[in-house]
Amino acid sequence: MRALSLTLRAAQNAEQTGEIPIFLVTIEHEFLAEPLRISSDPTSLLSTSPLRYGTLSRSETFNYLPMTLQLPEDSDEAAPAMQLVLDNVGREAMPLIRSVTSPATVTIELVLASAPDIVEALWPEFDLVGARYEAGQLSLELTIDALTSDPYPAGTFTPAGFGGLF
Repeated sequence: MRALSLTLRAAQNAEQTGEIPIFLVTIEHEFLAEPLRISSDPTSLLSTSPLRYGTLSRSETFNYLPMTLQLPEDSDEAAPAMQLVLDNVGREAMPLIRSVTSPATVTIELVLASAPDIVEALWPEFDLVGARYEAGQLSLELTIDALTSDPYPAGTFTPAGFGGLF
């Protein structure tokens, strides 16, 4: 069970609230010089030329990009999986995604606009396993490497692989 702050719990249970939950997405890969940091909320003006909004959290800048996030289900039967849909993405993102051969690591954090330096919930180290682009939207499929997807036993004892046994 997560230990959420009293402020977040009160905002969740209130009929109306001034608290704004913000999802901060960090995408890391060995081919990226620095991680991509994306915010779900235009909390503050970052620059006027070019016009950029975003969120400052723990001395890191997260650029605002409209997004939809489907959080993982709390189930013992399947590996946690998320879907992240980024809006207003140009076509130039697809050749970049197609050129990568290993999965990127995605970390998602929940903070409040009133306290962006305090992480309320964390979904660490999801693997980016799929991407689709359609009409300005980039849909990313995220999952955690589950032991259920690995074959058991890991290998089979055949004459080709283990000639000394036969």
